[in-house]
Parts: sequence; structure tokens; C-alpha cells
Amino acid sequence: MRALAVALSATLLAACASQDVVPREVPPPPVTSVAQADQQLAAVARERAAIEARFAERERVCYDKFFVNNCLDEAKERRRSALAAQRAIEVQAEHFKRRAVVEERDRNLAEAERRFKEQEARMAAEPPKPAAEPTPVPAQRKAIAPERMAERDARLRAQKQQEAASAGKRAQNVRDYEARKAQSEERQRKVAQRKAEKAAKAAKEAEDAKK
Repeated sequence: MRALAVALSATLLAACASQDVVPREVPPPPVTSVAQADQQLAAVARERAAIEARFAERERVCYDKFFVNNCLDEAKERRRSALAAQRAIEVQAEHFKRRAVVEERDRNLAEAERRFKEQEARMAAEPPKPAAEPTPVPAQRKAIAPERMAERDARLRAQKQQEAASAGKRAQNVRDYEARKAQSEERQRKVAQRKAEKAAKAAKEAEDAKK
């Protein structure tokens, strides 16, 4: 009876081991371009999802076996080994991309430095440009300027004279108005005085007639 149990155990262990052989870890393939690195990173993401799916399926199968713990340990080891391999690929691809960025930056800096030195050498080799001579002012303009100033002064004097004449005319108009106003008031006073005298005379004559 004991021999039968031992044989059964050995058979189950062999079956479990035959189904869950842990794969050997192999080095990741070399990366030679940024495009290849991007492809490997995308493949790593897909493979990780597949590894987790296979692990979940193995867990389900292990729970149906007699030696559950041994089966689960082997499934976990397979998962760990597979994820480690994908991690190695990921690290190598990311390292290549970082190095490519640094190399591209260094090339750009070197190219900019080269162009700057070429420009400096070209400027040093070129003779300096002569200073531009000032453009002479035409003689006609010099002669016209005093004439324009004289015309402007004449216009200003005429304007001042016109303003003075207008001011004198306005003052004379005011004086004439005041004189006419005074004459009108004097005439009105005399008319009122004559009316008063006539009224007084008429009143006296009426008084004398009563006597």
C-alpha cells in the first residue's frame, strides 16, 4: 500500500514538473536603433500582459492538482523568470534611447560650435566696410530756408496787426454804443421833464379857473 502511494506521488510530481518547466533566462537581443527600441518596449508591454494571463491560468490548473503548493511555486517561478526577461529587454531599450538622445544633443552642439567658428573665421577674413560719407545738403535748400523764415515772420506780423486792428475796432464799437446809449437816456429824461412841466402847468391853469 505504501509503495502504491509513493508511486502515485512520484507520478503526480513528474506530471506537474513536465507541465511547468521553468524556462531558462536568455540575454535580450541587441538594440541598434531607436525604432527598434520602441518596438521592443511595445512588445514588452504585450508580453507582460500575456505572462500575467498565463500565470492566472496556471493558478487555476494548480488548484485542481494534488500537490497544489508545488504547482503554484513552479508557476510563480515561471512568472518571475518571464517578467525578469522582459525587464532586461525594457532596461536595455530604455538605456539605448537615453544614450541616443544624449548623442543627438552632443552632435547638435558640435554642429553649432562648428558653424560659429566658421562664421567667426569668415568675418575675420573679410575687410572692414568703409564708413558711409554723410550726404551733402543741396545749396538750394540752404538758400530757401531763410526765405521761408522771412515769410513766416511776415505772416506773424500781419496776423498781429490784424488782431490789433480788430481789437481797436471792437473798442471803438463799444465806445460808440455807450455814447448812443447815453444820448438815448438824455432824450428820454428831457421828454419826461417836458411831460412833467406840461402836467404841472395844466394843473395850475385848472386851479386858477376854479377861482
